[in-house]
Amino acid sequence: MPRAQRRPGYQAVFAVREFRVVFVAHLLSLLGVVVSEIALTVLVYDLTRSPLLSALTFALGFLPYLVGGTLLAGVADRHPPRRVLVVCDLVCAGCVALMVVPATPVAGLLVLRCAVAAVAPVFQGTRTATLADILGEGDLFVLGRSLLRIVSQSALLTGFAVGGLLLTVVAPRGAIALTAATFLASALLLRLGTRKRPARGAATPKERGNLALLRDRRVRALMLMFWLPPLFAVVPEALAAPYADQAGVSTAALGLLMCALPVGTIAGELFAGSRLSAATRSRIVYPLVLVGVLPYLLYVLEPGAALAGLALLLAGATGAYTLGLDAWFVAAVPEEQRGRAMTLMTAGMMTAQGVGMAGAGLAAEFLPVHLVVAGTGVVGTLCVLAAVLHLRATEVRDGADRHVTTG
Repeated sequence: MPRAQRRPGYQAVFAVREFRVVFVAHLLSLLGVVVSEIALTVLVYDLTRSPLLSALTFALGFLPYLVGGTLLAGVADRHPPRRVLVVCDLVCAGCVALMVVPATPVAGLLVLRCAVAAVAPVFQGTRTATLADILGEGDLFVLGRSLLRIVSQSALLTGFAVGGLLLTVVAPRGAIALTAATFLASALLLRLGTRKRPARGAATPKERGNLALLRDRRVRALMLMFWLPPLFAVVPEALAAPYADQAGVSTAALGLLMCALPVGTIAGELFAGSRLSAATRSRIVYPLVLVGVLPYLLYVLEPGAALAGLALLLAGATGAYTLGLDAWFVAAVPEEQRGRAMTLMTAGMMTAQGVGMAGAGLAAEFLPVHLVVAGTGVVGTLCVLAAVLHLRATEVRDGADRHVTTG
Protein backbone atom coordinates (compact mmCIF):
# COMPACT_ATOMS: atom_id res chain seq x y z
CA MET A 1 0.00 0.00 0.00
CA PRO A 2 1.50 3.40 -0.94
CA ARG A 3 2.54 5.52 2.03
CA ALA A 4 -0.02 8.21 1.21
CA GLN A 5 -2.85 5.63 1.36
CA ARG A 6 -1.83 3.87 4.55
CA ARG A 7 -4.29 3.91 7.39
CA PRO A 8 -3.16 5.79 10.48
CA GLY A 9 -2.46 3.35 13.31
CA TYR A 10 -1.72 3.49 17.00
CA GLN A 11 1.89 4.40 16.23
CA ALA A 12 0.70 7.55 14.47
CA VAL A 13 -1.21 8.55 17.61
CA PHE A 14 1.83 8.07 19.82
CA ALA A 15 3.85 10.19 17.39
CA VAL A 16 1.91 13.22 18.65
CA ARG A 17 3.89 14.51 21.65
CA GLU A 18 0.93 16.13 23.37
CA PHE A 19 -1.03 12.88 23.23
CA ARG A 20 1.84 11.04 24.88
CA VAL A 21 1.60 13.46 27.79
CA VAL A 22 -2.17 12.94 28.08
CA PHE A 23 -1.69 9.18 27.87
CA VAL A 24 0.84 9.05 30.72
CA ALA A 25 -1.28 11.42 32.82
CA HIS A 26 -4.28 9.15 32.21
CA LEU A 27 -2.25 6.16 33.35
CA LEU A 28 -1.21 7.93 36.55
CA SER A 29 -4.67 9.20 37.47
CA LEU A 30 -6.22 5.82 36.65
CA LEU A 31 -3.69 4.10 38.90
CA GLY A 32 -4.61 6.55 41.63
CA VAL A 33 -8.32 5.85 41.27
CA VAL A 34 -8.00 2.06 41.27
CA VAL A 35 -5.57 1.82 44.19
CA SER A 36 -7.50 4.36 46.27
CA GLU A 37 -10.73 2.42 45.69
CA ILE A 38 -9.17 -0.79 47.02
CA ALA A 39 -7.33 0.84 49.89
CA LEU A 40 -10.34 2.90 50.97
CA THR A 41 -12.62 -0.14 50.88
CA VAL A 42 -10.18 -2.03 53.11
CA LEU A 43 -9.76 0.98 55.40
CA VAL A 44 -13.51 1.40 55.91
CA TYR A 45 -13.88 -2.30 56.67
CA ASP A 46 -10.99 -2.14 59.15
CA LEU A 47 -12.64 0.80 60.93
CA THR A 48 -16.20 -0.52 60.96
CA ARG A 49 -16.02 -4.30 60.38
CA SER A 50 -19.13 -3.73 58.25
CA PRO A 51 -19.36 -5.54 54.90
CA LEU A 52 -22.23 -3.22 53.93
CA LEU A 53 -20.21 -0.03 54.44
CA SER A 54 -17.22 -1.60 52.70
CA ALA A 55 -19.34 -2.50 49.67
CA LEU A 56 -20.99 0.94 49.75
CA THR A 57 -17.56 2.56 49.59
CA PHE A 58 -16.89 0.75 46.32
CA ALA A 59 -20.38 1.47 44.93
CA LEU A 60 -19.93 5.19 45.55
CA GLY A 61 -17.49 5.16 42.64
CA PHE A 62 -20.52 4.90 40.32
CA LEU A 63 -23.37 6.78 41.98
CA PRO A 64 -22.05 10.39 41.94
CA TYR A 65 -21.27 10.21 38.22
CA LEU A 66 -24.85 11.11 37.38
CA VAL A 67 -24.90 14.14 39.70
CA GLY A 68 -21.45 15.39 38.80
CA GLY A 69 -21.90 14.76 35.09
CA THR A 70 -25.25 16.53 34.99
CA LEU A 71 -24.58 19.54 37.20
CA LEU A 72 -20.98 20.17 36.21
CA ALA A 73 -21.09 19.29 32.50
CA GLY A 74 -20.98 22.94 31.43
CA VAL A 75 -17.67 23.45 33.22
CA ALA A 76 -15.93 21.49 30.47
CA ASP A 77 -16.78 24.17 27.89
CA ARG A 78 -16.94 27.36 29.97
CA HIS A 79 -13.31 27.22 31.11
CA PRO A 80 -10.01 26.55 29.34
CA PRO A 81 -9.63 22.77 29.09
CA ARG A 82 -6.13 22.57 30.53
CA ARG A 83 -7.26 24.47 33.61
CA VAL A 84 -10.24 22.15 34.08
CA LEU A 85 -8.06 19.05 33.83
CA VAL A 86 -5.44 20.34 36.26
CA VAL A 87 -8.02 21.56 38.80
CA CYS A 88 -9.85 18.21 38.69
CA ASP A 89 -6.59 16.36 39.41
CA LEU A 90 -5.81 18.75 42.26
CA VAL A 91 -9.29 18.30 43.74
CA CYS A 92 -8.81 14.52 43.65
CA ALA A 93 -5.36 14.85 45.24
CA GLY A 94 -6.79 17.07 47.99
CA CYS A 95 -9.67 14.70 48.72
CA VAL A 96 -7.35 11.71 48.84
CA ALA A 97 -4.94 13.58 51.13
CA LEU A 98 -7.79 14.26 53.57
CA MET A 99 -8.62 10.54 53.59
CA VAL A 100 -5.15 9.89 54.99
CA VAL A 101 -5.77 12.07 58.06
CA PRO A 102 -6.51 9.68 60.99
CA ALA A 103 -9.09 12.05 62.43
CA THR A 104 -11.29 11.81 59.31
CA PRO A 105 -14.45 9.87 60.32
CA VAL A 106 -15.97 7.12 58.19
CA ALA A 107 -18.76 9.45 57.05
CA GLY A 108 -16.10 11.92 55.94
CA LEU A 109 -14.29 9.20 54.00
CA LEU A 110 -17.50 8.38 52.14
CA VAL A 111 -18.15 12.06 51.36
CA LEU A 112 -14.61 12.47 50.03
CA ARG A 113 -15.10 9.33 47.92
CA CYS A 114 -18.22 10.91 46.45
CA ALA A 115 -16.33 14.14 45.70
CA VAL A 116 -13.64 12.27 43.73
CA ALA A 117 -16.32 10.42 41.77
CA ALA A 118 -18.32 13.61 41.12
CA VAL A 119 -15.44 15.40 39.36
CA ALA A 120 -14.44 12.28 37.39
CA PRO A 121 -16.95 12.74 34.52
CA VAL A 122 -15.92 16.39 34.11
CA PHE A 123 -12.27 15.36 33.92
CA GLN A 124 -12.95 12.52 31.48
CA GLY A 125 -15.30 14.56 29.32
CA THR A 126 -12.87 17.46 29.11
CA ARG A 127 -10.00 15.14 28.30
CA THR A 128 -11.98 13.44 25.53
CA ALA A 129 -12.95 16.79 24.02
CA THR A 130 -9.31 17.90 24.25
CA LEU A 131 -8.26 14.80 22.30
CA ALA A 132 -10.19 16.19 19.34
CA ASP A 133 -8.14 19.41 19.66
CA ILE A 134 -4.87 17.47 19.87
CA LEU A 135 -5.54 14.77 17.28
CA GLY A 136 -8.23 16.33 15.09
CA GLU A 137 -11.73 14.98 14.57
CA GLY A 138 -10.75 12.14 12.24
CA ASP A 139 -9.25 8.70 12.64
CA LEU A 140 -6.46 9.75 15.00
CA PHE A 141 -9.09 10.93 17.51
CA VAL A 142 -10.86 7.56 17.31
CA LEU A 143 -7.60 5.66 17.84
CA GLY A 144 -6.59 7.95 20.70
CA ARG A 145 -9.92 7.30 22.43
CA SER A 146 -9.41 3.60 21.84
CA LEU A 147 -5.99 3.65 23.48
CA LEU A 148 -7.35 5.35 26.59
CA ARG A 149 -10.14 2.77 26.80
CA ILE A 150 -7.64 -0.06 26.40
CA VAL A 151 -5.63 1.33 29.31
CA SER A 152 -8.81 1.57 31.40
CA GLN A 153 -9.73 -2.04 30.62
CA SER A 154 -6.19 -3.15 31.39
CA ALA A 155 -6.53 -1.48 34.78
CA LEU A 156 -9.34 -3.92 35.55
CA LEU A 157 -6.85 -6.74 35.00
CA THR A 158 -3.80 -5.29 36.74
CA GLY A 159 -4.98 -2.47 38.97
CA PHE A 160 -6.62 -4.60 41.62
CA ALA A 161 -3.63 -6.95 41.67
CA VAL A 162 -1.25 -3.99 42.12
CA GLY A 163 -3.46 -2.54 44.84
CA GLY A 164 -3.70 -5.85 46.64
CA LEU A 165 0.07 -6.33 46.47
CA LEU A 166 0.64 -2.80 47.73
CA LEU A 167 -1.59 -3.42 50.74
CA THR A 168 0.60 -6.35 51.75
CA VAL A 169 3.52 -4.00 52.39
CA VAL A 170 1.86 -0.73 53.48
CA ALA A 171 -1.19 0.16 55.55
CA PRO A 172 -4.38 1.31 53.74
CA ARG A 173 -3.73 4.97 54.63
CA GLY A 174 -0.20 4.66 53.26
CA ALA A 175 -1.50 3.28 49.98
CA ILE A 176 -4.03 6.12 49.78
CA ALA A 177 -1.24 8.64 50.39
CA LEU A 178 0.66 7.23 47.41
CA THR A 179 -2.37 7.76 45.17
CA ALA A 180 -2.38 11.46 46.10
CA ALA A 181 1.08 11.62 44.53
CA THR A 182 -0.19 10.05 41.30
CA PHE A 183 -2.92 12.71 41.00
CA LEU A 184 -0.37 15.48 41.60
CA ALA A 185 1.98 13.99 39.00
CA SER A 186 -0.89 13.86 36.49
CA ALA A 187 -1.75 17.51 37.19
CA LEU A 188 1.88 18.53 36.71
CA LEU A 189 2.17 16.66 33.43
CA LEU A 190 -1.00 18.20 32.03
CA ARG A 191 0.01 21.70 33.14
CA LEU A 192 3.49 21.55 31.62
CA GLY A 193 2.95 19.17 28.72
CA THR A 194 -0.25 20.39 27.06
CA ARG A 195 -1.02 23.62 25.21
CA LYS A 196 -3.10 26.40 26.67
CA ARG A 197 -6.35 26.56 24.70
CA PRO A 198 -9.29 28.94 25.11
CA ALA A 199 -12.65 27.81 26.44
CA ARG A 200 -14.84 26.33 23.71
CA GLY A 201 -18.11 27.95 24.75
CA ALA A 202 -17.33 30.58 27.35
CA ALA A 203 -20.44 31.63 29.26
CA THR A 204 -22.59 29.12 27.37
CA PRO A 205 -26.15 30.48 27.55
CA LYS A 206 -28.75 28.51 29.46
CA GLU A 207 -30.67 27.59 26.34
CA ARG A 208 -27.61 25.71 25.12
CA GLY A 209 -27.31 23.56 28.23
CA ASN A 210 -27.84 19.86 28.79
CA LEU A 211 -31.47 19.75 27.72
CA ALA A 212 -30.79 21.71 24.54
CA LEU A 213 -28.00 19.31 23.67
CA LEU A 214 -30.23 16.29 24.26
CA ARG A 215 -33.03 17.78 22.15
CA ASP A 216 -30.85 17.11 19.11
CA ARG A 217 -32.27 13.77 17.88
CA ARG A 218 -28.98 12.58 16.46
CA VAL A 219 -26.93 13.39 19.55
CA ARG A 220 -29.58 11.89 21.83
CA ALA A 221 -29.69 8.67 19.81
CA LEU A 222 -25.90 8.39 19.83
CA MET A 223 -25.81 8.97 23.60
CA LEU A 224 -28.32 6.16 24.03
CA MET A 225 -26.07 3.86 22.01
CA PHE A 226 -23.21 4.62 24.40
CA TRP A 227 -25.37 4.12 27.50
CA LEU A 228 -27.56 1.12 26.73
CA PRO A 229 -25.11 -1.72 25.86
CA PRO A 230 -23.00 -1.27 29.05
CA LEU A 231 -26.20 -1.51 31.11
CA PHE A 232 -26.50 -5.16 30.07
CA ALA A 233 -22.84 -5.98 29.43
CA VAL A 234 -21.85 -5.72 33.12
CA VAL A 235 -24.38 -8.31 34.34
CA PRO A 236 -22.08 -11.39 34.20
CA GLU A 237 -19.28 -9.49 35.97
CA ALA A 238 -21.65 -8.32 38.69
CA LEU A 239 -22.82 -11.90 39.23
CA ALA A 240 -19.47 -13.65 38.73
CA ALA A 241 -19.02 -14.54 42.41
CA PRO A 242 -22.53 -15.95 42.96
CA TYR A 243 -22.36 -17.79 39.62
CA ALA A 244 -19.03 -19.36 40.58
CA ASP A 245 -20.60 -20.43 43.87
CA GLN A 246 -23.68 -21.83 42.09
CA ALA A 247 -21.53 -23.71 39.59
CA GLY A 248 -19.14 -24.94 42.28
CA VAL A 249 -16.01 -23.72 40.49
CA SER A 250 -12.70 -22.74 42.06
CA THR A 251 -11.40 -19.31 42.98
CA ALA A 252 -9.07 -19.48 39.98
CA ALA A 253 -12.10 -20.06 37.75
CA LEU A 254 -13.75 -17.01 39.30
CA GLY A 255 -10.68 -15.00 38.30
CA LEU A 256 -11.10 -16.29 34.74
CA LEU A 257 -14.70 -15.11 34.66
CA MET A 258 -13.73 -11.67 35.95
CA CYS A 259 -10.93 -11.27 33.38
CA ALA A 260 -12.61 -12.68 30.26
CA LEU A 261 -14.78 -9.66 29.38
CA PRO A 262 -12.02 -7.00 29.60
CA VAL A 263 -9.58 -9.29 27.76
CA GLY A 264 -12.09 -9.66 24.94
CA THR A 265 -12.67 -5.92 24.87
CA ILE A 266 -8.95 -5.16 24.64
CA ALA A 267 -8.46 -7.73 21.87
CA GLY A 268 -11.41 -6.42 19.87
CA GLU A 269 -10.30 -2.79 20.13
CA LEU A 270 -6.70 -3.58 19.23
CA PHE A 271 -7.75 -5.56 16.16
CA ALA A 272 -10.24 -2.94 14.95
CA GLY A 273 -7.87 -0.07 15.59
CA SER A 274 -4.82 -1.64 13.96
CA ARG A 275 -6.32 -3.71 11.14
CA LEU A 276 -9.55 -2.07 10.00
CA SER A 277 -10.06 1.15 8.09
CA ALA A 278 -12.29 3.94 9.38
CA ALA A 279 -14.93 3.05 6.79
CA THR A 280 -14.95 -0.60 7.86
CA ARG A 281 -15.17 0.32 11.54
CA SER A 282 -18.17 2.46 10.69
CA ARG A 283 -19.86 -0.39 8.78
CA ILE A 284 -19.53 -2.90 11.61
CA VAL A 285 -21.05 -0.71 14.34
CA TYR A 286 -24.59 -2.04 13.96
CA PRO A 287 -23.71 -5.75 13.48
CA LEU A 288 -21.37 -5.78 16.48
CA VAL A 289 -23.62 -3.88 18.87
CA LEU A 290 -26.58 -6.09 17.97
CA VAL A 291 -24.75 -9.31 18.85
CA GLY A 292 -22.97 -7.81 21.87
CA VAL A 293 -24.85 -9.71 24.60
CA LEU A 294 -26.06 -12.68 22.55
CA PRO A 295 -23.18 -14.86 23.85
CA TYR A 296 -24.80 -14.59 27.29
CA LEU A 297 -27.46 -17.02 26.03
CA LEU A 298 -24.89 -19.79 26.62
CA TYR A 299 -25.51 -19.33 30.34
CA VAL A 300 -28.88 -21.07 29.94
CA LEU A 301 -26.85 -24.30 29.80
CA GLU A 302 -25.24 -23.54 33.20
CA PRO A 303 -21.79 -23.77 31.58
CA GLY A 304 -18.57 -24.38 33.40
CA ALA A 305 -15.89 -21.75 33.73
CA ALA A 306 -14.33 -22.47 30.32
CA LEU A 307 -17.52 -22.08 28.26
CA ALA A 308 -18.75 -19.14 30.33
CA GLY A 309 -15.35 -17.50 29.89
CA LEU A 310 -15.58 -18.01 26.13
CA ALA A 311 -19.02 -16.37 26.07
CA LEU A 312 -17.65 -13.36 27.96
CA LEU A 313 -14.58 -13.19 25.71
CA LEU A 314 -16.79 -13.06 22.60
CA ALA A 315 -19.08 -10.48 24.16
CA GLY A 316 -16.12 -8.29 25.07
CA ALA A 317 -14.68 -8.48 21.54
CA THR A 318 -17.88 -6.95 20.13
CA GLY A 319 -17.02 -3.78 22.04
CA ALA A 320 -14.97 -2.76 18.98
CA TYR A 321 -18.17 -1.07 17.76
CA THR A 322 -17.26 1.90 19.97
CA LEU A 323 -14.52 3.02 17.56
CA GLY A 324 -17.04 3.70 14.81
CA LEU A 325 -19.49 5.18 17.30
CA ASP A 326 -16.82 7.60 18.55
CA ALA A 327 -16.36 8.95 15.02
CA TRP A 328 -20.12 9.46 14.60
CA PHE A 329 -20.42 11.20 17.96
CA VAL A 330 -17.62 13.72 17.53
CA ALA A 331 -18.99 14.59 14.07
CA ALA A 332 -22.52 15.13 15.43
CA VAL A 333 -21.70 17.38 18.41
CA PRO A 334 -21.05 21.11 17.86
CA GLU A 335 -17.48 22.00 18.79
CA GLU A 336 -18.52 24.61 21.35
CA GLN A 337 -20.53 21.94 23.24
CA ARG A 338 -18.10 19.08 22.85
CA GLY A 339 -16.88 19.09 26.44
CA ARG A 340 -20.43 19.10 27.80
CA ALA A 341 -21.45 16.28 25.47
CA MET A 342 -18.45 14.11 26.35
CA THR A 343 -19.07 14.69 30.06
CA LEU A 344 -22.73 13.69 29.81
CA MET A 345 -21.86 10.67 27.71
CA THR A 346 -19.25 9.51 30.26
CA ALA A 347 -21.57 10.11 33.21
CA GLY A 348 -24.36 8.18 31.51
CA MET A 349 -22.12 5.22 30.75
CA MET A 350 -20.88 4.90 34.32
CA THR A 351 -24.37 5.37 35.74
CA ALA A 352 -25.73 2.72 33.38
CA GLN A 353 -23.10 0.26 34.60
CA GLY A 354 -23.98 0.96 38.20
CA VAL A 355 -27.68 0.49 37.48
CA GLY A 356 -26.94 -2.70 35.55
CA MET A 357 -24.96 -4.15 38.45
CA ALA A 358 -27.65 -3.25 40.97
CA GLY A 359 -30.41 -4.62 38.73
CA ALA A 360 -28.52 -7.86 38.21
CA GLY A 361 -28.11 -8.33 41.94
CA LEU A 362 -31.80 -7.65 42.51
CA ALA A 363 -32.90 -10.10 39.82
CA ALA A 364 -30.58 -12.77 41.23
CA GLU A 365 -32.45 -12.55 44.55
CA PHE A 366 -35.46 -14.12 42.84
CA LEU A 367 -34.03 -16.15 39.92
CA PRO A 368 -31.08 -18.52 39.43
CA VAL A 369 -27.96 -16.61 38.43
CA HIS A 370 -27.51 -18.44 35.13
CA LEU A 371 -31.06 -17.54 34.07
CA VAL A 372 -30.51 -13.87 34.95
CA VAL A 373 -27.44 -13.74 32.69
CA ALA A 374 -29.15 -15.67 29.89
CA GLY A 375 -32.22 -13.44 30.16
CA THR A 376 -29.93 -10.44 29.82
CA GLY A 377 -28.89 -11.81 26.43
CA VAL A 378 -32.52 -11.71 25.27
CA VAL A 379 -33.73 -8.48 26.89
CA GLY A 380 -30.49 -6.63 26.14
CA THR A 381 -30.55 -7.59 22.47
CA LEU A 382 -34.16 -6.42 22.06
CA CYS A 383 -33.45 -3.09 23.78
CA VAL A 384 -30.31 -2.49 21.71
CA LEU A 385 -32.25 -3.34 18.55
CA ALA A 386 -34.77 -0.62 19.41
CA ALA A 387 -31.90 1.84 19.99
CA VAL A 388 -30.31 0.91 16.65
CA LEU A 389 -33.59 1.48 14.80
CA HIS A 390 -33.92 4.86 16.51
CA LEU A 391 -30.38 5.83 15.53
CA ARG A 392 -30.92 4.74 11.93
CA ALA A 393 -34.07 6.85 11.81
CA THR A 394 -31.98 9.91 12.67
CA GLU A 395 -29.73 9.11 9.69
CA VAL A 396 -32.74 9.09 7.37
CA ARG A 397 -34.14 12.28 8.89
CA ASP A 398 -30.80 14.09 8.73
CA GLY A 399 -30.39 13.08 5.10
CA ALA A 400 -33.87 14.37 4.26
CA ASP A 401 -33.17 17.66 6.06
CA ARG A 402 -29.97 18.15 4.09
CA HIS A 403 -31.80 17.43 0.84
CA VAL A 404 -34.47 20.04 1.64
CA THR A 405 -31.85 22.57 2.62
CA THR A 406 -29.70 22.11 -0.44
CA GLY A 407 -32.36 21.15 -2.97
